[in-house]
Amino acid sequence: MASIKVAHLGEVVGRSGRKALFNFLSNFEEQDFLLLNAENAAGGFGLTPRVAEEFFSWGIDCLTLGNHAWSKKEGVEIIANDPRILRPANYPSGVPGRGANIFNTKKGVKIGVINLMGRIFMEPLDSPFSVGERIVEEMRKETPIIIVDFHAEATSEKEALANFLDGKVSAVIGTHTHVQTADERLLPGGTAFITDIGMTGPINSIIGVKKEQVLHRFLHSTPTKFEVAEGPAVVCVLFMEIDAESGKAVSLKRVRVCPSDE
Repeated sequence: MASIKVAHLGEVVGRSGRKALFNFLSNFEEQDFLLLNAENAAGGFGLTPRVAEEFFSWGIDCLTLGNHAWSKKEGVEIIANDPRILRPANYPSGVPGRGANIFNTKKGVKIGVINLMGRIFMEPLDSPFSVGERIVEEMRKETPIIIVDFHAEATSEKEALANFLDGKVSAVIGTHTHVQTADERLLPGGTAFITDIGMTGPINSIIGVKKEQVLHRFLHSTPTKFEVAEGPAVVCVLFMEIDAESGKAVSLKRVRVCPSDE
């Protein structure tokens, strides 16, 4: 066994995003491990037990989260108790749940997943650099295959973390901005990187939200309730091939499927 196939699906936004994901997975080339950022999956904000179980029934192996991890009260218990669900590891100690875990792939190979959150234009959490480095050192005692979901706003912070961990992890995958970037590449040390994987959510929207609500906020600078848009959805995903022995990424390919492409 020379390598394993891993796919990270762009963060799902609302009902239309979940429907598009289900349809996409129905014609999906089998992967050894599937990750999905689910922090906007339930009504556009947070995660619920029902939605989580829906994803797992579709073959998703691990759900990562972000700044909306706590948006659904009923989701706190599953975050605390289900090891397949990760919230950012750089939250303070005592916060429910875990920020990293080691899983077994379909081929029986161990793979580590770490969820981290950025600090620029985000909440003032612990340093994703120091926390990430510490977790990576521990994980590498069990497996060289490690995927980092870095939920962050600033491009510079994402690139900095990827280069900081280059050669120590298999991939650093940016999430949060909902817009897929065209900068996917293999770093010199063998780490796959993309600034943002993009979203799986309603395409006729502004990053998943109803256009008129976002425009009202920008035009009037007054508080506006944001609601998830409906209609056809785009699907974003990053496919990776990772050497099973070294943990280095062999290849990566970003995919963005628009409704008109289906």
